[in-house]
Amino acid sequence: MQIEERKVTVGEVCDGYFNDAEEGVVGYSERLDIRPRYQREFVYKDRQRDEVIRTVMKGLPLNVIYWCKTGEDSYEVLDGQQRTISLCEYVDGSFSVDDKYFYNLPDDQKRKILDYQLFVYVCDGTDSEKLDWFRIINIAGEQLSDQELRNAVYAGSWTSDAKRYFSKTGCAASSLAGDYLKGASIRQEYLETAISWAAAAEDETIEAYMAKHQHDPSAVSLWNYFRSVIDWVQAIFPKRRKEMKGLPWGLFFNENKDRTDLDPAVLEAEVSRLMADEDVTKKGGVYEYLLTGKERCLSIRAFDDRMKRAAYERQGGVCPYCGEHFELSEMHADHIVPWSKGGTTTADNCQMLCRDCNLKKGDD
Repeated sequence: MQIEERKVTVGEVCDGYFNDAEEGVVGYSERLDIRPRYQREFVYKDRQRDEVIRTVMKGLPLNVIYWCKTGEDSYEVLDGQQRTISLCEYVDGSFSVDDKYFYNLPDDQKRKILDYQLFVYVCDGTDSEKLDWFRIINIAGEQLSDQELRNAVYAGSWTSDAKRYFSKTGCAASSLAGDYLKGASIRQEYLETAISWAAAAEDETIEAYMAKHQHDPSAVSLWNYFRSVIDWVQAIFPKRRKEMKGLPWGLFFNENKDRTDLDPAVLEAEVSRLMADEDVTKKGGVYEYLLTGKERCLSIRAFDDRMKRAAYERQGGVCPYCGEHFELSEMHADHIVPWSKGGTTTADNCQMLCRDCNLKKGDD
């Protein structure tokens, strides 16, 4: 890990300053990504913004700003984004402080601001070193998400193109799959989800996947994979329900995309039945249950204490499987007719089994 301390003037940072809500914010002769394209926009309150300017006017020190190196002579702001934007916006004439715009100031005060030296730490090293370092300094103010940190570490043509699909307000991923994704595109959550699914398909971590593709000219392969996931979901489960939002559809796709036994009509009938079943307490688990057969996905309603006591008294405290007597606290409630075979969570379908017999029954 190499960390270089630099002194950069406000004037140098403001040179070539450009601010666009979607295209990002650049400065330092267009060599510095102050806010990368499609990254969420942090906004200082006016009081915070004005205090940055007053601090510089008084010649007092600002906190250290952190950049990461993204090329031979290109950088990205990791920490200090709003301080930097506040300074550039003031010099650009976007707001006044104490009723004075930058262009209202005497020349000597303008020069004092432009010549003010910012203390900058520039980080360069391996991807894992930079990621660790970024996480250490990401401790104050508006924290970056894990994916925003990864975007800084693996900056390049592939990441920039991936953001075009997944990180812009109203992006293609939002239009195609907004009903299936949780979070917000501008917060990089859509991008993180898509990469995590694609990485899992190749048995890789998100970091390994991004490192492998960092310098690819485009992210079209990730987009095509994502489209395949959503096309599969819409074909298998054509009726959209609110319970579908936020499920790990890419992981379901990775495991089930080649199956030929998934009949959409049959699946829809089962989804409808399970959604109406009062014993199914986790409705969002219906889809995974239908794909895997794992009953735990549904969180079947448990017998209440009244039902357990009634069954225990009816049995005289005797386990019907082994014939031994147990205290109520030593026994587990069980469906006589399994839920999967139409049994319900009602008093007349409750039996109390000892722990060992209940475990054996579950293994059968």
